[in-house]
Amino acid sequence: MASLDEKNVNKPIDPVRPESLPDASHEDVAKGLTAIVDHSADNANVTHHIHAPIHTLLSSHWVQSLVPGIERLAVDYHCGNYVVMRGSDKPFFETMPLYARLGMHLLFYGKEQVRTLGNKRVDELLREQSVKQGAIYDDPKSAMSITSFINAYSIQTDELLESDISKYRTFNEFFYRKLRPDARPIQNEHDPQTIISAADCRLTVFESVDTAKAFWVKGQNFDVPHLLNLPADSPQLEPFKNSSLAIFRLAPADYHRFHTPIDCEVGEMVHVPGHFYTVNPQAVNEPGFDVLTANTRTILYLKHIPSGRMVAYVAIGALLVGSIQWTGGKEKGTILKRGDELGYFAYGGSTIVIVFENDTVKFDEDLVSNSEKPIETLVKVGYSIGKITP
Repeated sequence: MASLDEKNVNKPIDPVRPESLPDASHEDVAKGLTAIVDHSADNANVTHHIHAPIHTLLSSHWVQSLVPGIERLAVDYHCGNYVVMRGSDKPFFETMPLYARLGMHLLFYGKEQVRTLGNKRVDELLREQSVKQGAIYDDPKSAMSITSFINAYSIQTDELLESDISKYRTFNEFFYRKLRPDARPIQNEHDPQTIISAADCRLTVFESVDTAKAFWVKGQNFDVPHLLNLPADSPQLEPFKNSSLAIFRLAPADYHRFHTPIDCEVGEMVHVPGHFYTVNPQAVNEPGFDVLTANTRTILYLKHIPSGRMVAYVAIGALLVGSIQWTGGKEKGTILKRGDELGYFAYGGSTIVIVFENDTVKFDEDLVSNSEKPIETLVKVGYSIGKITP
């Protein structure tokens, strides 16, 4: 889904993108990313932040001065992704955040692609800026950005557990805000086989890894052993041969707490250090570029109580998401119900990949159909996404 014909959004076409920014080098982009992160420390307007929707570049002369030529991208190229809302067949265009565009140019746009992908300095830069942005959003000064963020991203404040915006001491506190208990009802609550959405997100589902690679994930090392950081001959992989996958992508505007999709017993948790690449679909769809199996991530194993089937729940960090915090399910043997909170991401969008045992899941048909077009479906926590077969 790197680029879709606007007259026929269900028909993938070859990506239309610049080989490099017209007037900027990789060094310009690197300096621009650093300067924009620094700039967000003292500015209350999110259209002057790293999370600014890229279309705001048309009026942001200060960004244009940092990264010459970048404003042309908002006019001449696809700077976002088509998404379809659950229950609708009409896609809408979701603008890409500025940080995602800069991150992609650093990683694989331009003639320096081969050198850049393995460049230790680029990896260090992305890590440094992710940590720095986290510190900025943990500073009490960052609270001044909350109202602007609400307005820019049309946040539904009537859902908030704490509706008084002045009570949030930092931007991060608002970013990983809690919702009212009744804000995300569980569909098919009394059916123990139902799987629900783990997050407010843009969702794709695939009945096998091969299907996911055919339609969506183009990384050459994308497979279950790499995703779970296990040797190919590990006995722990036995239940996950020919696995089914659900991929939940959280955008900056989303509610950023994530939840359990099944009634389950908590098993082992494993943290895997890694990179901080952007997880925007245009990066995930990039041939030969490994995002989901290269980024820092934490894997939590869950056992579906009714069937005893195993599920691997993978929370993946990304550019400007240096923090995956687990609030539930940290103790092995804990019993959780669908919808129970597991944790949250701080400062940025990110992704969850849930791996199901082979031949155990039947995803809802509309999700399967959308994913094969391919296009993401906008869903919320609690929505039914399929069933685990007995």
